[in-house]
Amino acid sequence: MQGKIVKLISNDYTVKSLDKLYVCKARGKFRNIGLSPIVGDAVIFDEENNYIKEILPRKNKLIRPVIANIDMAIIITSLKKPDFSSNLLDKFLVICEYNRVKPVIIFTKADLLSEDEVLKIKPVINYYKKIGYDVYMNNEIDLIKKIFKDKVCVFTGQSGAGKSTLLNRLNPNFNLKTGEISLALNRGKHTTRHTELLELCGGLVADTPGFSALEFTGMSKEDIRDNFTEFNFYRDECQFRDCFHVYEKKCKVKEKVNDGTILKSRYDNYLKFLK
Repeated sequence: MQGKIVKLISNDYTVKSLDKLYVCKARGKFRNIGLSPIVGDAVIFDEENNYIKEILPRKNKLIRPVIANIDMAIIITSLKKPDFSSNLLDKFLVICEYNRVKPVIIFTKADLLSEDEVLKIKPVINYYKKIGYDVYMNNEIDLIKKIFKDKVCVFTGQSGAGKSTLLNRLNPNFNLKTGEISLALNRGKHTTRHTELLELCGGLVADTPGFSALEFTGMSKEDIRDNFTEFNFYRDECQFRDCFHVYEKKCKVKEKVNDGTILKSRYDNYLKFLK
């Protein structure tokens, strides 16, 4: 039978299949080949003897939290207190693109902005929409609820950006306090940590709202370049096929930065990431 691992405590794997839960062990062969099942894995398991027989191919894997086959990363992005950080947002986006995780941007705390600040940030928000990202404001709860159906997701973003507040609005049963990390209910501060997927609006959410592996681990400079999605719109128009859009002449990307088509803060962050 096929199922998905939704919880791992010690060596006990809870596998969900056809809305039923099975607590399974992993076969010894996985240890012998240096492979361990993790939360999010699609597996073939023996439902009578309760052991995992096979791990199906993963489409991606995150390190913190250790989880596989993530469909979406919900990037909670504050516009005020803490102030908007294009550097952090772009970093999340590049890492998501590289790991084949669909990023969804949710902006928070727009109500704290002055009129001048709203006028300044509006073109930035519209730019991320224009280049193809799904973008929401945190008061669009009914729209946000629809994105989770049949998806496995993680939450991430700046500390204090409003992750817990949004999660409580999406599912009041989470009952998270401000600044709280774990979504799991009734888990004491000193109990053993474990990885778990919890139900949220018809989908599943990782039990920690955020992945913390924010470095470009395993990524080359080419990977960073290629995962700035809008740069790829113009690459074929650059003079050189392997153009890095930095020092090269007749670079279409730099031309589009200069005429305002590409957001300058995105390009500036790209240069910082390369370094």
